[in-house]
Amino acid sequence: MSMNSENQTYVCETVQGLRGDDPWQYLFQFSLKSPSSLLLLQLCAISLVSQLMESLLKPLGQSTVVSHIFGGIILGPSFLGQKDEIARTLFPERGNIILETFGSFGLMFFLFVMGVKIDATVMLRPGRQALAVGLFVFFFTLTLPLIFVFILKHALAAHHHVYDSLYFLALSQTLIGSPVIACLLTELKILNTDIGRLALSASMFCDVLGMLTTVTTLSYTENKKANRQAPIYTLISSCALIAAIIYVFKPIILWMLKRFQERKLINEIFIIWIFLLVLFSGFLSEIIGQHYFLGPLVLGLIVPDGPPLGATIVSKVETLASRLFYPTFLAVSGLQTNIFIIKIQGSWLVGIVLLFSCTVKFGAVLLPARYFNLLRGDALVLGLILNARGFMQLILFNFWKHSQVISDEEFALSVISVVVITAIVTPLIKLLYDPSKRYFSSSRCTIQHLKAEAELRVLVCIHHQDNIPTIINLLEVSYASRDSPVVAIALILVELIGRCNPVLIAHQPDCTLERSSSKATHIINALRQYEDHNAGYATVDAFTAISPYELMHDDVCRLAFDKRATIAILPFHKQWAIDGSIGKVNRAIRNMNIQILEMAPCSIGILVDRGVLTKQVSVLTARTPYHIAVLFIGGPDDAESLALGARMAKHHIVDLTVIWFLLFGAENSKNRKHDTELIHEYKQANLGNEHFVVVEEMVRDGSGLAASIRGMEDCFDLIITGRRHEENPILEGLHQWSECPELGVVGDILASPDFGSSSTVLVVQQQRLRGRFSGRKMMNSGLVHDAPPGAWSIMMER
Repeated sequence: MSMNSENQTYVCETVQGLRGDDPWQYLFQFSLKSPSSLLLLQLCAISLVSQLMESLLKPLGQSTVVSHIFGGIILGPSFLGQKDEIARTLFPERGNIILETFGSFGLMFFLFVMGVKIDATVMLRPGRQALAVGLFVFFFTLTLPLIFVFILKHALAAHHHVYDSLYFLALSQTLIGSPVIACLLTELKILNTDIGRLALSASMFCDVLGMLTTVTTLSYTENKKANRQAPIYTLISSCALIAAIIYVFKPIILWMLKRFQERKLINEIFIIWIFLLVLFSGFLSEIIGQHYFLGPLVLGLIVPDGPPLGATIVSKVETLASRLFYPTFLAVSGLQTNIFIIKIQGSWLVGIVLLFSCTVKFGAVLLPARYFNLLRGDALVLGLILNARGFMQLILFNFWKHSQVISDEEFALSVISVVVITAIVTPLIKLLYDPSKRYFSSSRCTIQHLKAEAELRVLVCIHHQDNIPTIINLLEVSYASRDSPVVAIALILVELIGRCNPVLIAHQPDCTLERSSSKATHIINALRQYEDHNAGYATVDAFTAISPYELMHDDVCRLAFDKRATIAILPFHKQWAIDGSIGKVNRAIRNMNIQILEMAPCSIGILVDRGVLTKQVSVLTARTPYHIAVLFIGGPDDAESLALGARMAKHHIVDLTVIWFLLFGAENSKNRKHDTELIHEYKQANLGNEHFVVVEEMVRDGSGLAASIRGMEDCFDLIITGRRHEENPILEGLHQWSECPELGVVGDILASPDFGSSSTVLVVQQQRLRGRFSGRKMMNSGLVHDAPPGAWSIMMER
């Protein structure tokens, strides 16, 4: 209905949808006409289904690649998309371009971040093993599957359109993709194991060769699509783009970085310029006939990894790229997959080619593995890792699909192959490879069973400089002597930020890191002073481990195993403020300590350092006695604490007090007899040593024990206790108040802020044998050091 009033026209429309009973449905459909609303709804649906699939499939050992692609398949025409109403509402034709564009931009930044995290020097200078594995894997998977496809195509008389694309599918098996391997190894938490490092280095070297092959292939397909006859121009343009990024973009980035580093900050405008270069490099890749991922990936490789620039870029982009952009791209690939158009003849042909390619890759790994004496089981796991599939293959499949090199059926077969192979490989790796098992030792690596003439090998883990004075005091009172020297294995633990490659570096006596930091230099210099003070009796081996916190336990256990450490000292995850309160809590360090306690090949000591609360005097120069207490209740861990304390009592500056807590009325128990024999043995070994004192304290229950421990506030410089105790009525009622189970009941009381003391606390766990605690048989083996003759004891009751 329209009305004219003077020069104005009024038009009235009747909205039929609002006359119905469900106006909300009309408003919902009307809002989806907006591209922004439609995109937001699609992202919400993709994220929701992908996270749901990840939650369901993760307990089955599946990776996020499988979960996200499968989530897209569920939303696509294979399942929910079969219903026309859902397909038209959620994924209409007009919204596909916007969604694919969003996924492409996201993938571009994801590849850039992965390139930043990868150390390009490792790609060009791999080790001998990685070089051999990479060469064999690349050339065998490049030639043999193509030959197999050629024979298969001419051996079978029937013609099928899948034959035309089998060469491309076989060629795609050559592309391993170090970013894919890095993501898989990180998910499996084996990135910094020996197999993980070898797999990542070999895949990086394969990427150098594979990138050349991919650039050539893309040049051919793009020119074929455009009906051009000179793909050589695209190749030349690609080389020119890579050269421009290396010789033009890189110097500009380094010049800007140097200017900003002089101001000791990375300005926001610098990061914005980097992101603009990412977009510009992707644009240049497209206009020369290459895929858009080439420029951003190469640009990421030339950006300096690690702090300050690499870490800043990763911190700003990684969460968004890995948790939104990356899953969206995988889900979009699943959305475009229709499993119902796959025909049986085409599927079995593709399956044969893929199975043959995987077998070839296994053989290519086994040949160099045999030459380098790699264990057959490790070689099998390495072959499984290098057979994993991911987004790099999907990028090729999507590009070939849009270039009409492969059909929709062949694309669906290719995507399904990525899901199936990855779904098989990932659980098999978890089943066959457990790095913790190799650290379980059948030999005794404990202080209690250390022979009198053997050296004490102490692995000390250092997170920051503040712990150095306490650690040096602990090493000094461990008593390095001619008969039993001390070997200090210092491991500086640095969180891996802005890098993909974990690094374990051995510091030579006169060298530091190439990228030396003041932190590492000061720590090593302080340890060298301890070594010089005990010249001939103490040596220091310094290492730096750069790893993610969730994987750092493997570096500690690996070094302890290789260096045959007797005990490893770990810093507590809480740091004290100057006023006595808890200043900082690092949950990642706590999780690392718990992992090490479970799998360490030696005894463990968790060091609770309260040195900030007092002016800590160095034992190296002190003239006053250093008072140490060993709290003994019973069990293997307390026996290890007693052995460490008895060794310290030989130092001329140490006064050791062993406080033996006895349960009132349990004189005739079996455990009491075992403990009495052990204490008596140490008394006899320390006869005549006035620095060794045993105090017997009688308690009736847990409250009496807690009151007795709190009465020791500020009486000792160092308190040593065992972590675990056998079931004992003396601890009754104390477990329910424990805040830090990794310290045990007694250690938790000593580390509590309520324990008003500035004493350093060392909580000791004796080595486990084959995953179990060593037990009382090891406790009473009689391997106590000989010492000069005279000790005395005091009896108290509480």
